[in-house]
Amino acid sequence: MQQRKRGEHVKERVTGMVLSAATIGEYDKRVVLLTKERGRISAFARGARRPRSPLSAATEPFTFGEFFIYRGRDSYSIEQVEVENYFPELRQNLEHLYLALYFCEVADYFTREGMTAKHELNLLYLSLRALSVPSLPEELVRYIYEFRMLAIAGEAPRIFECIRCGKTENLHHFYVGDAGIVCDECHDGKTGILLSETAIYTLQRILSSPLQKLYTFSVSEAVLFQLKEVVSRYFKAHTDRVFHSLDMLDIEF
Repeated sequence: MQQRKRGEHVKERVTGMVLSAATIGEYDKRVVLLTKERGRISAFARGARRPRSPLSAATEPFTFGEFFIYRGRDSYSIEQVEVENYFPELRQNLEHLYLALYFCEVADYFTREGMTAKHELNLLYLSLRALSVPSLPEELVRYIYEFRMLAIAGEAPRIFECIRCGKTENLHHFYVGDAGIVCDECHDGKTGILLSETAIYTLQRILSSPLQKLYTFSVSEAVLFQLKEVVSRYFKAHTDRVFHSLDMLDIEF
């Protein structure tokens, strides 16, 4: 059996996406990768800023593929990348670009090194693809992404039965602070966000659909407004970071 020589690096192949990249020195980059196998990791791409480096384009945000990495004493390094998708269409629309950067910030927030991130990576990939679907409003893609990411993180609200009595009928009032839905009988008449049955069904669908089916529907303007009320407030209540990419968006959600 051949033994690994002392000082020899162990190479790994991971499936992942570049969340962000920063310049290091004159020729190198430091990138943050979201990987299926190892969660969120930081890695150096040496020489990636050289004009003819094969790592130059492969270490830009949104690059998805197979990354060949090795771990040194203090950090990972990227040796090679087999790019499967780099979403060039996102850079042709500023709204889509900044939303995609925001999605990457959210993925960075909810993931950790050493913890597998298969579902987070799949959700991010599918959400970036959804931004390029003309029939899907950008706002809807955002709210679906935020709500499902909360669910993956274990922060899903109870929306399939009343959090007070357990009934499954006449569910119309969402309580942000109590993380769930309340029926008409248990509603106190003061707090809660009033929702239509269609809005409730949409929220339930976001939480229960397979990831591949998440972006296969659209909603009316009225339902979209209700989704904004619920998801925006609930997401803000369960995160404690300022997501700077949102500041660059020249649109109102």
